[in-house]
Amino acid sequence: MRTAKRISEVPPYFFMEINRKIAEKRAKGEDVISFAIGDPDLPTPPHILNRLWETARDPVNHRYPDYDGLPEFRRAISGWYEKRFGLSFHPDKEVLPLIGSKEGIGHAAFCFIDPGDIALVPDPAYPVYSVCTTYAGGEPYFLPLTEENDFLPDLDSVPSSVAHKAKLLWINYPNNPTAAVAGMDFFERVVAFAKKYDLAVCHDAAYTEIAFDGYKPLSFLQAKGARDVGMEFHSLSKTYNMTGWRVAMAVGNEKMVNALTKIKSNIDSGIPNAIQYAAIEALTGPQDCIGEHTAIYQRRRDKLVEALTKIGLRFKVPQASLYVWARLPEGWTSLKFAERLLEDTAVVVTPGIGYGQYGEGYIRVSMSLPDDRLEEGVRRIASWRASKGGR
Repeated sequence: MRTAKRISEVPPYFFMEINRKIAEKRAKGEDVISFAIGDPDLPTPPHILNRLWETARDPVNHRYPDYDGLPEFRRAISGWYEKRFGLSFHPDKEVLPLIGSKEGIGHAAFCFIDPGDIALVPDPAYPVYSVCTTYAGGEPYFLPLTEENDFLPDLDSVPSSVAHKAKLLWINYPNNPTAAVAGMDFFERVVAFAKKYDLAVCHDAAYTEIAFDGYKPLSFLQAKGARDVGMEFHSLSKTYNMTGWRVAMAVGNEKMVNALTKIKSNIDSGIPNAIQYAAIEALTGPQDCIGEHTAIYQRRRDKLVEALTKIGLRFKVPQASLYVWARLPEGWTSLKFAERLLEDTAVVVTPGIGYGQYGEGYIRVSMSLPDDRLEEGVRRIASWRASKGGR
């Protein structure tokens, strides 16, 4: 039996490898604390679950859902965007529900990339942007995100020959893994760049609702002209702690949304109706939970900042996202540091190299674990410098 060439060309998903190492340690009876995965530990709010349970009992919702989602859900998405960002989208033409934003992001490459085309992909970045470009037969051209440039891509450095051949540009703010944020000036530069080279822009906005110290992240689509070139992905996973329910949305340029709808309708059968009703409740119901959750994350952030500082790591205190992106002391690679920390303390962090070449020299540390486990992990990290493994 021979598998397709694309299977051998793409490495295993990085987080599967992390989960495997954690499982091996735990199988040996070790108490492993993982700061590696950005999966909220806080439960889905009760009013959302109550709507899910109520609608799951209705036999009407046991049948196939519509490919493009319930009309009520699309209207709720449009209404949420209008309240949050002042943006109005036509629910039947510019809004598409997704089975989690990862699914939509993965399928987006097939909307815009033909074999031999280029996608402009940030580095470091969520691995799905580049992997699905490769699946579609395209070639990722990596845009370095460096500390010196506030982890924003330098679009002016892209060779004209590359930009003219490119079809798609990926951006992601607040950023995973760097926790960087972007202002309107950057988004306006992206719009100008996309119009100059006839590019589609996909913005992954999964973390806009996890922000600290009064900061309010922007939507890329708020930039003048962004809707001419762009589509934005947003998720209920991080905002409402609904990672397990797999529900998200894409909004923006009608042509782009229509292309994604065409791809998806030939591949999946839509989101279960009961989950869509729960999502409607999330978007239209009480929003107090968002502030309550971000207050918890901010407290955790502050504890992580203190502990990571004690062992000599350098970083910018994040204004948003679930992560601290920390530079390692000289002499460490990200993989060696993560392996040594795991070996000495049974604490897991994510090596920056897993997000791309320019992630080397950094680790990503997540805030998404229960307070008691975070405090124990922080204690282990803070004391590690004085142990045999610290330096």
